[in-house]
Amino acid sequence: MKKTLLLLANGFEEIEALSPADYLRRAGAEVTIAATGTSSRNVEGAHKILVTADITLDAYCSSAETLPDAIIIPGGNPGAKNISECAKAMEFINLMHRENKLIAAICAAPALVLSKTPVLEGKNWTCYPEMEKDLSAELQKNHKKFPVVSDGNLITARGPGAAEQFSMEIVRFLLGEEARRKTMEASVQREC
Repeated sequence: MKKTLLLLANGFEEIEALSPADYLRRAGAEVTIAATGTSSRNVEGAHKILVTADITLDAYCSSAETLPDAIIIPGGNPGAKNISECAKAMEFINLMHRENKLIAAICAAPALVLSKTPVLEGKNWTCYPEMEKDLSAELQKNHKKFPVVSDGNLITARGPGAAEQFSMEIVRFLLGEEARRKTMEASVQREC
């Protein structure tokens, strides 16, 4: 079974976090939701929706025997910024990158979180409109204005409106095209 770690921090964008968690679980992946930068499992979203994570990131790092197959980083204001300021989260993202695991980030997360790591270097990527303008010219040259961009072990998406496409691309990457198709059909959706 494919294992995924989804990071949450106060101020996360709810649809960008819960859509991939839901679709991946429907497709048969194991999803662990970890609260970052806190000793509490309760995390408040950008729209004041309270979510209880499965575990804190500290507890996850202390107990995990192996790395997950993927890490998902939702955006949101100030959720993505809060993840970028969590040393444990940034260490874990760098470890996932070194081990060539899937890294998926949406909205503000590519610009605010992944830009502080080597993850975006040499990869095509996208983020919430206009956030790329604050980044180096080197990173900007590979920025694409598409809803979802997949490049090797990196999947990025522009924002909340791309949450379903983002989720389906993660399902496809981890579980294959047939799992993606079945998950789409089971959710009464046509191809996106």
